[in-house]
Amino acid sequence: MADNAPLTLEQILQPLEKWLEVEFTFLHATGIAKALSRLPREEQDFFLNWTRRISTTNIQIAYQFAVRATAGLAHMDQRVIEAWALHAMDTYDRAGLRAAMQVIEDVENFVQLSHAHAEGAVFDEFSGILLAFAHGLSGRQLKIAQGDVPYTDSETLFLPAVVALMETAEDNFTLCKAMVAFQWAQTRFGSFRINFAEALAAYEDQAFALKQFHGLETLRLEACLQRELPGLAREMQRLKQTLGESEAIPETWRRFAERLAAPDASVNDSLRLMQDAYHAPPAPIACYQGELRPDAVAECMAKRTEHEKMHLRIKLAQMLEELQKQQTEAPPEAPPKIDVKEHQDSPGDIPSFDITLDDMPVAPPEGVKQLLTSVYLDFGKIPPEYLVPAGDGDYDLTQFEAQGKDPDDVWQGTYHEEGATFYPEWDHGRQHYRKNWCVMREKDVPPVHDDFVPQTLHKYSGLIKHLHRTFEGLRDEDKLLKRQAAGDEVDIDALVEALADARDGREMSDRLFMHMHRAERNVAVMFMVDMSGSTKGWINDAERESLVLLCETLERLGDRYAIYGFSGNTRKRCELYRIKRFDEHYDDNVRARISGIRPQDYTRMGFAIRHLTKVLNEVDAKTRLLITLSDGKPDDYFDGYRSAYGIEDTRQALIEAKRTGVHPFCITIDKEGQEYLPHMYGAAQYVIIDEVRKLPLKVADIYRRLTS
Repeated sequence: MADNAPLTLEQILQPLEKWLEVEFTFLHATGIAKALSRLPREEQDFFLNWTRRISTTNIQIAYQFAVRATAGLAHMDQRVIEAWALHAMDTYDRAGLRAAMQVIEDVENFVQLSHAHAEGAVFDEFSGILLAFAHGLSGRQLKIAQGDVPYTDSETLFLPAVVALMETAEDNFTLCKAMVAFQWAQTRFGSFRINFAEALAAYEDQAFALKQFHGLETLRLEACLQRELPGLAREMQRLKQTLGESEAIPETWRRFAERLAAPDASVNDSLRLMQDAYHAPPAPIACYQGELRPDAVAECMAKRTEHEKMHLRIKLAQMLEELQKQQTEAPPEAPPKIDVKEHQDSPGDIPSFDITLDDMPVAPPEGVKQLLTSVYLDFGKIPPEYLVPAGDGDYDLTQFEAQGKDPDDVWQGTYHEEGATFYPEWDHGRQHYRKNWCVMREKDVPPVHDDFVPQTLHKYSGLIKHLHRTFEGLRDEDKLLKRQAAGDEVDIDALVEALADARDGREMSDRLFMHMHRAERNVAVMFMVDMSGSTKGWINDAERESLVLLCETLERLGDRYAIYGFSGNTRKRCELYRIKRFDEHYDDNVRARISGIRPQDYTRMGFAIRHLTKVLNEVDAKTRLLITLSDGKPDDYFDGYRSAYGIEDTRQALIEAKRTGVHPFCITIDKEGQEYLPHMYGAAQYVIIDEVRKLPLKVADIYRRLTS
């Protein structure tokens, strides 16, 4: 009972004076403490906790929060108070103290506008979970962003800041998930394979026609989701019934639903029904369908289709060039014919693609199957012009890339954020993210064409030969598949169980064999290299030697890998250094960049983990690893990133990475790493190397163990 007893005035006043630094600020905490002392213990703990959290951002905001909270907010829902406090801190980050104080002072207006937070699903809370859900769905890998209403431009799924249509928080989250699934279905089942302007041009009221077409597509996509995600589809129907949307549907629309429920129904069937639908009653609205925005779709698709066409044709040209290099005979006079064969396991599935050269199958270049899938989603086929290899000068890659400012030039003169990418950062004091807090830019490591790589290869020539032999054995893994319908040997365990079943009168299984299966490795690895100033000297040399050994051995193994360095100098200057991209060959340019790795500033890690996780998730691979090479704990200059703040932000970034299916691992030479690495990475997700000179010897071996 003593633990639940209300705090006394003295017990409240002591921490308040500490958090508000009354000795220096001359703020009066006695009145706040008296008001809190009259509240139940649960409310005391709540208000004290939030005052402490806000004080880590700004003491004046924390003081004004406490004054207003104790003056009459105890009757309010606590989630609304939390949203108000977080909004004030986010405003302080974005616009400064004056704007934040206006949020604090205008609390009543905030409550009126934000009553939906009580049981609503808030974008910041559900977006990470739903992003992982979206990545698990078939087709193009989609992004999730905040918008005014639910809609998609065919690449990004937009959701409102708060979804509060249902009575419970659980149902509101389910509604968010339904919105994601419905928008995904639009991209997956071909809702955008038409020209909206041409298709609806004949109708006088085009806004009404678009709504009716959206209603038809909603019926078709609901049937698709029923076949593809039956469990979620049942939940979606339950949400509609709860809101009364399943009642009193006009008979005309019931007939439309029956015709569009056929497994082979397409967007063209919806168009054919438009003449009837235009004269029908307004389409019934589903709570998760959102809006159709043809202009946003057209703009996004125009950029993507041209970009993908260019990349596919260039990839095919590179494939032909590689094949011609391998041929010993004179090349034929006529150019070879490239074709794509589609294979579908069942109607409606996204087909798998095989590339043929003069009707002979060839191994496609890396990334081509992903490109073909995206093109298929847009057109429902692979247009013939996409399969014509690019000729010399056909495309200029640079015209499709964003022309940003030189990453070095932007720091000269007055600082500006043009061309940067922004990432949130976890503030453990406020227990919430600072939105768009880190200003990140990518830049290339300046190449250094010297003797470093040849000297490294000579220095470790014996080890490299050993690693080559070891890694070649991992290239294809032989796995014993048991309980097969056919195979090379009898599976004794399965046979014994089958005979026992037969003796008991049950049906005897025919899966009584086993055979060896050679499975291709499907691994993508990102190496995240610490380029902070503390790596100067032997550590920098050891990191570069380790990367040379890894590249030399991974080229034999065939795993896809990328290498990026990272450094920071406050949140305003977070830099990632491209050393090797996933789609880049290990050539003289990459070797020169490895040689050019030099110590920079500080060890700000959270932004680097978040960005490289995003890069990793764009690679189609069964296993994704993020391996960090570092010499110490997270650290930065002046702005509070040192100690607990940096460790907690890095830990949160690693948790985010794990949620998306990325497996982080840390290799460090910090002898004090045992103090913080278990908290950041987990008990078995790191290794400490006791001597710098052992780093090159250990890294390749650790990689082998992680991926075998």
